[in-house]
Amino acid sequence: MNLKEKINQDLKEAMKSGDKERLNTIRSIRALILEFEKSGSGKEISESDELNMLNSAAKKRKESIEQFKNAGRLDLAEKEEKELKIILEYLPKQLSEEEIEIEVKKIISETNAKGKEDFSKVMPLAAKALKGKADGGLVRKIVEKLLN
Repeated sequence: MNLKEKINQDLKEAMKSGDKERLNTIRSIRALILEFEKSGSGKEISESDELNMLNSAAKKRKESIEQFKNAGRLDLAEKEEKELKIILEYLPKQLSEEEIEIEVKKIISETNAKGKEDFSKVMPLAAKALKGKADGGLVRKIVEKLLN
């Protein structure tokens, strides 16, 4: 079942259950899919496109959470956290820091990277290998830590 079918099915379930937050979050994901389909590119939505959409939505929620917390709006931050949790259900299981470190160490050994100067060799490969499985900011932080 692709993302669009799953979203439509979950949308119906959320409507029946009366869960407004879940319903609104799923509608926002559905809107992203519809926007992509109507963009005029004429291409079929791929799994990579779906991942990009979900990652983008999750990133926006994380940024909003941080901004709301900094502004002292914990009520809005909590709402965004709930939405983020729902979005994460559609993404592949996120790797832990330890799992990311193991993957990055493999990439470092494969590229024979020695230090900070090799960051530009390692980071693109790590980003590609861990896309959708880990937060890009966390991957960057781990790459920097391991190359120091």
